Amino acid sequence: MTFPERFSNLPEYAFPRLRSLLDAHAAGGDVMHMTIGEPRHAMPDFVADVMAAHVGDFAKYPANDGTEGLRASIAAWILRRFGVTVDPATDVMALNGTREGLMNACIALCPETKNGKRPVVLTPNPFYQVYAVAAVTVGAEPVFVPATRETGYLPDYASLPAEILDRTTIAYICSPSNPQGAVASRDYLRDLIALAEKHDFKVFADECYSEIYRGEKPVGALQVAREMGADPERVVIFHSLSKRSNLPGLRSGFVASGPKNIHHIKQLRAYSGAPLPLPIQAVSERVWADEAHVEASRALYVEKFEIADAVFDGIDGCAAPQAGFFLWLPVANGEEAAIKLWTQTGIRVLPGAYLSRDVDGENPGAGYIRVALVAPKKETQRGLIMLRDCLYG
Repeated sequence: MTFPERFSNLPEYAFPRLRSLLDAHAAGGDVMHMTIGEPRHAMPDFVADVMAAHVGDFAKYPANDGTEGLRASIAAWILRRFGVTVDPATDVMALNGTREGLMNACIALCPETKNGKRPVVLTPNPFYQVYAVAAVTVGAEPVFVPATRETGYLPDYASLPAEILDRTTIAYICSPSNPQGAVASRDYLRDLIALAEKHDFKVFADECYSEIYRGEKPVGALQVAREMGADPERVVIFHSLSKRSNLPGLRSGFVASGPKNIHHIKQLRAYSGAPLPLPIQAVSERVWADEAHVEASRALYVEKFEIADAVFDGIDGCAAPQAGFFLWLPVANGEEAAIKLWTQTGIRVLPGAYLSRDVDGENPGAGYIRVALVAPKKETQRGLIMLRDCLYG
């Protein structure tokens, strides 16, 4: 039996790799998980009531693209948050988690060739692994562009050769970024969209962490595109209730763009997608309309940012980020640091190399670990102090 060769060189997913790395060793203390970005703040208190009121709708086939009420709620949120008016009938589609959208939008929108050659999909490095797998799935060449301290932890796509840019069909950008927490400025996004206009590619903006920040709220790619008067099909944005509303198990998000892009994504969904069950759509509609729980959760993250700043005060490169909920901490070797921390303290963290790809013998994540600030404040503080004393003492 044969299998597609295009998937043969994919590295193992990050968390199975982590289990292989750590589980052969005994924990050096009470186990504390600081690996996966699974929010642990309280979800909105009305979720159970809304779900119960609509539980009978599990007996019905769900609306494939999202109910009219859900799409209207999403469009209203986009207007409140970014000042951009979108048509809920043509410019928005509900997603069964944004990972589905980040993958399927690439399948729906990436052409087989670009200027008569194999297409390119650009991704930051480190990156959310679905970006690369989406590129491989459509037969495109994934090009990994370093997002390092020197580049402000965002990829410098403009530095790529014209030959690459002229074959580019899609450029993924994550802001606030996972894992580093960097926020793309208005100027950065304006330059990226202008580059996309010049070389005729689409910007896929993964903005799932946009509501977790301190200080000024992150600007959105669709917002900047509208300010520029760019082609409405140029930018595709992805958002989720997982991080914003502490509902990772709801598997609910959305994609928004111009009507042509959304038409093609909807067309693929009609054949292959998994629409959200109607009770989940009802919950999602209500959650997008409420900001009180978002503000309360954000305040808790800001307090944990401040705890991290105090714990790592004076240690270069260890300050908490502007946004998101990960620390991206420099170490000599990410795997060795993860093993040391596990065997001496019982804390599990993720080696940065598991979120990156080797390019020309260099892996921009190899000298880092990713630490999730999702636990309650006291637990987070205790874990960070033990981590600091173990790795930086």
